[in-house]
Amino acid sequence: MDDVRIREMGEADCDAVAELRALGWRSAYAGLMPQPHLDALSVEESAAQFRARLARGGTGSVDLVALRAGRIAGWACFGPARDDDLPPGESELYALYAHPEQYSTGVGRALLLECVARCAAAGYGRMRLWVLEANTGARRFYERAGFAPDGARDPQELDGTPVPEVRYSRPLP
Repeated sequence: MDDVRIREMGEADCDAVAELRALGWRSAYAGLMPQPHLDALSVEESAAQFRARLARGGTGSVDLVALRAGRIAGWACFGPARDDDLPPGESELYALYAHPEQYSTGVGRALLLECVARCAAAGYGRMRLWVLEANTGARRFYERAGFAPDGARDPQELDGTPVPEVRYSRPLP
């Protein structure tokens, strides 16, 4: 992980992060989500949404990129927890993706550790995240990082296909 550098995402990163996100979805969710939905992901729309959110500012969310050899190898986004059933003072990992070529290389772990450290430094006491129930690889990744299911489940549906999510939680140092 010594060759991974993490910094906040800027406008110039939006296209690369949007492409990475689409690749991440298509790789991680193949067989778990309807293929037509994955095929229809638009890098251009996603990049435009990233630009608009960065320009708007003040959302409380933070986007980080991981760079390896000068190229974006991962992206994460976190901020205040959004679920109504949670007490104030909790954070949420909204997204974490590594380029498929970077799986199991430490990029995701480096991003997650940075998100945890920043949330702890900001005074958050706990971090939550949602993960597809059937995404066993991601669930193992989060469990190795100290997260555990907290009992919440969201029976999501996408294009008529069930894609339930489970919420994970971890206390922050």
